[in-house]
Amino acid sequence: MPSNNKTEIMKAFVFPGQGAQFPGMGEDLYNNSTEAKALFEKANSILGFNITKIMFEGSVDDLKETKVTQPAIFLHSVLLAKTIKNFAPDMVAGHSLGEFSALVANGTLTFEDGLRLVAKRAMAMQKACEIAPSTMAAIVGLTDDVVEEVCSSIDDVVVPANYNCPGQLVISGSVSGIDKACDLLTEKGAKRAIKLVVGGAFHSPFMEPAREELAAAIETTTFGNPICPVYQNVNAKPVNNPSVIKENLISQLTSPVKWTQIVQNMIADGATSFTEVGPGKVLQGLVKKVDRKMETTGVNSYQA
Repeated sequence: MPSNNKTEIMKAFVFPGQGAQFPGMGEDLYNNSTEAKALFEKANSILGFNITKIMFEGSVDDLKETKVTQPAIFLHSVLLAKTIKNFAPDMVAGHSLGEFSALVANGTLTFEDGLRLVAKRAMAMQKACEIAPSTMAAIVGLTDDVVEEVCSSIDDVVVPANYNCPGQLVISGSVSGIDKACDLLTEKGAKRAIKLVVGGAFHSPFMEPAREELAAAIETTTFGNPICPVYQNVNAKPVNNPSVIKENLISQLTSPVKWTQIVQNMIADGATSFTEVGPGKVLQGLVKKVDRKMETTGVNSYQA
């Protein structure tokens, strides 16, 4: 378990989720690292399509396709971590999809198994989205308890999905339920209640078919002993036990991402810096909104 000794340097590494992708991502890794190039080629074989071509040459729309987006972000994050000199995290976490990257980074999953699970997750989520119309909305400027209370008061399925930072909570649910929630939350004083352009209601009961499909794949995958704890989405707590990590990962698709609580717990357990590994800077911003004095850095391109 992490130390509470605040004088000790404790490095937290965090990994982004869906939405951070960009055209050309990973090409610098492919061109400069022989290990990354070999793993990219292996990824093409595992996935059964040329993801490197889409990542390097595809458009924004090409990268939005679910079967591409999730493996692309996973590949970018995991291969970047491999280029960090003397990579030795004291704790790791990942936002939603990013939890799989974190589990490869801390040695719980092999690269190959992590990629297979991410590919299975992407396809299972896509299928779940097609079963029933559903969506998400970002609520800004209200406390979590007010948003939770409004969600529970609506007859339709509406639940908290992403606790991103204080004052920012994403909700998931049926289309009509989200419409009702946005109206009620605006009346309650939300600064913004924005419906998101997403395929469906991630981290909600609408993902139950995907959870069942992914659970079968997770159960048959070997999870090793990690080099450091992972703070998992479902409970925001540090976990070292491979069996417990499995259980929590299975629950992730239908449970909220407790990112605010993860960052708070990492800091309470002694984190002195946060390094975001992968595309974008979203997580660095969220960490700052939890504790503006916290040191944050990012690794989003090849490290020579």
